[in-house]
Amino acid sequence: MSIDRKKVEEHIRGLLIAIGEDPDREGLKETPSRVARMYEEIFEGISYTNDDIADMYNKTFEDDLVIPKDNKEMVLVKDIDIFSYCEHHMALMYNMKVAVAYVPNGKILGLSKIARIADMVGKRLQLQERIGSDIAEIMQKITDSEDVAIIIEGQHACMTARGIKNTGSRTTTTTFRGKFNTDSNLTKRLMILL
Repeated sequence: MSIDRKKVEEHIRGLLIAIGEDPDREGLKETPSRVARMYEEIFEGISYTNDDIADMYNKTFEDDLVIPKDNKEMVLVKDIDIFSYCEHHMALMYNMKVAVAYVPNGKILGLSKIARIADMVGKRLQLQERIGSDIAEIMQKITDSEDVAIIIEGQHACMTARGIKNTGSRTTTTTFRGKFNTDSNLTKRLMILL
């Protein structure tokens, strides 16, 4: 499903009127169109399922990859910057840092694809917890590895700019699958690397 730009423009114009603004004043004349174009970009991920995203970024490498039977190797990409919008208030989730780790199972994923997956998953109305689950599900599909860990830390405008207005608060969520749930040594190694 793609974003209906015309409908967004109509609703933003109506919203401006509803909050007491004049959508025909100079500074706001083009705002509905600007917001519609912005929404196409920042909510692009709504148009794709997790399976679609897995298909889009399924670029793995298998040649010359030697993985021992008692595989304890791990791939970790951290400090991936993303943002998203909270589905409860449509408020910005920002300063988000994502770490994605997995234990290879016969193939490895191109590193830039991991960041692209995190970015696309964030481009939906989301919960931070679901971002982690969605990334983990996509990583498992692409890598054929059950052993995936996602750690996300971020700030939420629904807490920092409204309500409690606690500007220093940060939220950390973890999603551990496979060996990251059962192998405490693997999980400890991950936490040390973070």
